[in-house]
Amino acid sequence: METSKDTGHRAGNPWGILALLALGLLISFVDRTSLSSALADKSFVEHFALTSVERGWLNSAFFWSYGLCQLAMGWIVDRYGVKWPYTVCFAIWCLATALTGAVTTLGALILMRLLVGAAEAVVIPASYRWMGNNFKESQKGLAVGIFTTGGKIGPAIGAPIAAWIIVHHSWQMMFVVTGLVGLIWLAPWLLAVRSDYPSKAEQAVRRDSTPSITIGRLLASPVVWGGMINNFCYGYFTFYCMSWMPAYLVEQRGLSLKESGLYTFFSFIGIAIVATIAGWAADRLIAGGRDAVLVRKSFVIAGFIGGTTVLLGAYAPSLEMALFWNVLSLSLLGLTTANNTTLCKLTLIPKQAIGLNTGLQQVATSLAGGISASFSGWLLHVSGSYHAPMLAIFVFLLIGAGSSVVLLQRKWAPKVADARPEAGAAGPVAGAAKP
Repeated sequence: METSKDTGHRAGNPWGILALLALGLLISFVDRTSLSSALADKSFVEHFALTSVERGWLNSAFFWSYGLCQLAMGWIVDRYGVKWPYTVCFAIWCLATALTGAVTTLGALILMRLLVGAAEAVVIPASYRWMGNNFKESQKGLAVGIFTTGGKIGPAIGAPIAAWIIVHHSWQMMFVVTGLVGLIWLAPWLLAVRSDYPSKAEQAVRRDSTPSITIGRLLASPVVWGGMINNFCYGYFTFYCMSWMPAYLVEQRGLSLKESGLYTFFSFIGIAIVATIAGWAADRLIAGGRDAVLVRKSFVIAGFIGGTTVLLGAYAPSLEMALFWNVLSLSLLGLTTANNTTLCKLTLIPKQAIGLNTGLQQVATSLAGGISASFSGWLLHVSGSYHAPMLAIFVFLLIGAGSSVVLLQRKWAPKVADARPEAGAAGPVAGAAKP
């Protein structure tokens, strides 16, 4: 267990708090993806008289505010800690999700989605800020793997639960229930996590003694650009699955809404399991003396290549084969999940810039969500088939693999002038050299 040098507060039980962070991520994904099940419900679509293009834009609304607020949230958690910014934003997005069940116009629906997106923007910068301060390099892959399972189990269980509530009650009740139940999480969070809000004295010491890094310095690094490209390409596929997979399974493969939720569950459980195992396996190789960057890059590239099998599902002649490739392709992408995140947000990034860099990386991820949702809707509209949206996924995954090979190199990691090497982070760049 390490002490945060930024705040001077000890982390407590890091693995227990990590479980809370993973659960918080799970809840955030349940709330952000609940709309996808509603968009596969005929009564919801008819109520708002939505076309395929409008469904795409509605799916993307969350991501525009989510992306716009990422840098601000990264700045906030770097300077004011994790606990209280996360607490306030968590309550806001849960309440906004619940209020979505009460809206009656398309404009009000979009407004609620924008509010959910803005508040959820705190999740990733805050979580990686906390992990960067409390786990060693040889623990980060497993820690990130466990954390990211929340982002996979969220849509995995959210889709069937949302579908069940819609079928047995209504889409309005689904939003109310998924929003309000999440608020229970605040109780253990407030009790277990110590305040890391820095005092005025600590803020003064930080300003005087801690080297800073600017957005300009980050953007000068090919590693940061490689991370943004990877996050975009990875996010394009995963957010397509969150926003369009239920509709694809219902409209093109003929499944019921309940059945689509079940197979969405299998896909996201698959990627969650593979992500955790791949993160742990990379950690073991690194602990055995292997180069951290090379190990994690190998997993990242393998995951992007494995994910391209989604195209086999698009052209599969039978329902069974289509479902098989659907589940397998997203599961194989799990080889990328924890290792890409660890490499681009922790290993090659100075601790002083984890929050800011994570916010920057999440801008790319958010753009992927917005573009994937809207562009897929447009491709569906002009082609009349889901083949074109899946072909776009194939292309982006290949771009991600190429970016990993070319840009993710230790020599191009961002540097902080006069920064001292810290425990568990060898070299002038935190975690950039061999641990």
